[in-house]
Amino acid sequence: MINKRLLIKNLLSHNDENSFYDKKQRLSLSAKDGKAKFLKHICALSNSNPENNSYIVIGVEDEENKIIGVDFYDDSKIQNLVNAYLKNPPKIEYENVPFPSLQRHKVIGLVTIHPNNKITSLLKNTWKYRKGTTFYRRGSNSLPTSGKFELRNTNKEIVEAIEKNARNNIELTLDGVFDFINNHKPEYTPQYKVFNEQFVLCWAGEKKILNNEEFFSRVDIELINEQVKLFFSALDDVQISYNNQSFIITEYIYLGLEKQEKLYPLEKTIIHFKENGQHDIVKEFLFVPPKFNVNIMLHIYNSCNSITKKIENKTPLSEIEQEEVYRLPTNYLICYLHGFIEVSKQLRKVKNYLKNLEDKTTYIKYKEAMRVIRKIQYG
Repeated sequence: MINKRLLIKNLLSHNDENSFYDKKQRLSLSAKDGKAKFLKHICALSNSNPENNSYIVIGVEDEENKIIGVDFYDDSKIQNLVNAYLKNPPKIEYENVPFPSLQRHKVIGLVTIHPNNKITSLLKNTWKYRKGTTFYRRGSNSLPTSGKFELRNTNKEIVEAIEKNARNNIELTLDGVFDFINNHKPEYTPQYKVFNEQFVLCWAGEKKILNNEEFFSRVDIELINEQVKLFFSALDDVQISYNNQSFIITEYIYLGLEKQEKLYPLEKTIIHFKENGQHDIVKEFLFVPPKFNVNIMLHIYNSCNSITKKIENKTPLSEIEQEEVYRLPTNYLICYLHGFIEVSKQLRKVKNYLKNLEDKTTYIKYKEAMRVIRKIQYG
């Protein structure tokens, strides 16, 4: 098993950006140009590495190779994006890799592009890139081909050597378990379980009882062998169960109009550990949104837009509006579930305002609302 933290260190320390590796400070998949550039790099790396993995490391300052981190990115459906826009799409994985030097909520994103030995091209227009364009890597650049393109294997040996040097060992595994336990408060009950005598999984969370059922919030789950953070939640309520082969996480969200919030199951994640030293992560989308009176929702949407416009124009808010700001992400999310599709655009207008509020709970709710919207869009 490859230790992903060690793999990232090897990529950063031994190689500048090249034909099998790229690095980014952040991804902007919600913007047209950001999504298009990401697809371009996936296409180029896949075509330049027909027989070996290639990688994109996210959360690294480009010039100095400084690890700055990004938010945990819960997006198992990112493969759907690649499938929708690329012909002969490669299989890709996005993994969240914790680093001790980063804050608890920050990780390094690692995109692995698996080889498919086929020529990949754009299936449809995206931003300024035209349907049918084929990209390839020349050094650190992703370039369109000017003529007929042929697959060439040039990186297989060097990538295999880098991956071999990132293989896990007992010392790294034990250090990972102790780091996880020491970095979580006792009240979060950090613990571990070994699956199939190979996989070590750690988890921690704040336990609470709701309606006579056990839930956890502020949950961390890490697969220690690979140094990958599988789940991170700031506010959500989560149920956890496991057996000898599987670890199961069911995620819930509080949703509803003021003083009418209820728990709704959002998504179930099943981590299945196989006897052959591999594991699968399967996600099942469970969400059935609540429905409210259409006229009430129109009133709430207009009220949210009014507050957003005032924030944009730097117009002072009334006391009532200042209170409503704390519910703005949740109210906008409910509006989105009732067909107001412009919600994500409206939310992004107030992102910086919410981020700078003294009470950080509202900004966390903003990120949770955007995450749910993204899950629904991909689901």
